[in-house]
Amino acid sequence: MPRPRLPKLIATDLDGTLVRSDDTVSAYTHQVLDRVKAAGVPVVGATGRGPRLRELSQRDLPHADYLVLGGGSHVVDLRGSDSPVTVHDQRLEGPVAAALLDDLSAEVGPLLVMVEGLDHQYAPLWGDLDPDWPWPQRVVAMPRTESLAGPVIKAFARAVDLTSDELLAVAQQVIPPEKASVTQAGLGFVEICPPGADKAAGLAVVVEVLGIDPAEVLVFGDMPNDIPMFGWAGWGAVAMSNAHPSVLTLANEVTLSNDEDGVAVYLDRLFS
Repeated sequence: MPRPRLPKLIATDLDGTLVRSDDTVSAYTHQVLDRVKAAGVPVVGATGRGPRLRELSQRDLPHADYLVLGGGSHVVDLRGSDSPVTVHDQRLEGPVAAALLDDLSAEVGPLLVMVEGLDHQYAPLWGDLDPDWPWPQRVVAMPRTESLAGPVIKAFARAVDLTSDELLAVAQQVIPPEKASVTQAGLGFVEICPPGADKAAGLAVVVEVLGIDPAEVLVFGDMPNDIPMFGWAGWGAVAMSNAHPSVLTLANEVTLSNDEDGVAVYLDRLFS
């Protein structure tokens, strides 16, 4: 059976997908998403950014009906006129994360670890001060036992002598999926998240509320943390031309890069 001409929901990653390398979203992209919303199709931002970056994510994607944050562990309903409503919030127990990091370190050597533990706007990360951390948000030096004393949103881990892909391959062997979900989002770190938390799981929360079948969902992405939603969305999974090789392999289609407004170009054609 041919798929419907238009999807019933569109979900897009932000960094490296909708957002350009200069951290902006073009006027053209906003205009196209205005047309998508005018056509009655809900838009969801699906990002690895934690809930502490909700306001930034809303500014980048003001058209969003929902935000799937933290790589799928936190889902926010933005449809109301009042404050956003959290409809899903899953945390990873800190002592569990600490034990998993010890297991991973036993395989690869010392790890540099930062913890995302707070969800208020622009809250700092905790842990090791990493000179290569690419974002402006603060990192507060804190012993690992203290930063992982309670539930956390995720932990970032980096091994000095391994690429993020190499570390991820080891982490996927060492860390049981029932203990934590592991991925990487192009930041140079492996991300250790709550078990079962990924973008597909976050989007599943949204479509259940809206009564939409995953077969009617179109998604856009560029990094390994987008892979779960590529396998879940049935209408189509579109990779950016700048995407990670593993994402390009799984995509139904490839659009232009994020710096060439690839999401907007694809949707402009689809909704014309």
